[in-house]
Amino acid sequence: MGVYKYIQQLWKKPKENMPELMKERLIAWRREPVTVRLEHPTRLDKARALGFKAIQGVFVVRQRVLRGGRMRPTIRKARRPKTQRQKKILSLTHQSIAELRVAKKFLNCEVLNSYFVAEDGMHKWYEVIVVDKLHPEVQSRKEFAWLSNPASNKRAFRSLTSSQKKSKGLMHKGQGAEKIRPSLRAHKRLH
Repeated sequence: MGVYKYIQQLWKKPKENMPELMKERLIAWRREPVTVRLEHPTRLDKARALGFKAIQGVFVVRQRVLRGGRMRPTIRKARRPKTQRQKKILSLTHQSIAELRVAKKFLNCEVLNSYFVAEDGMHKWYEVIVVDKLHPEVQSRKEFAWLSNPASNKRAFRSLTSSQKKSKGLMHKGQGAEKIRPSLRAHKRLH
């Protein structure tokens, strides 16, 4: 087995396979800012599989997201009952939210992909692969040539990343995907 296979097996159950390391990491990550630019990816196997290359212009950002449902700001004054709701329905996964926040932080770059790293009772951490598409080294590579196309501008904001496509049911199209959109539950309620 290659190195990446061993890394992959360790990350299947990280709290069982490397409990002390994960504990130390979580303690350190809680003290860090919400968005942190990294030198190297934490999960090298996953990063490489999703398009990461160790070249200038391609980097990884660790993003922290609060777990649980989204809430509107606390209501301070009177409202009629209809508008008193506090729950906020986003129809986005935590991973998609992490990608959007990174895209807002690094406006001159494109979000390539992202993957899960860790979670505790309050937070989830994702690592987002970001590409500076105007960097000469990125422009000289064939595998990143498609990023210079105007059609791939602001991918995260237009739901063109892998995690957002998955949550919208766009990973599989055509014959056999008739029940997927908008969701299996919505299709079931029609009939």
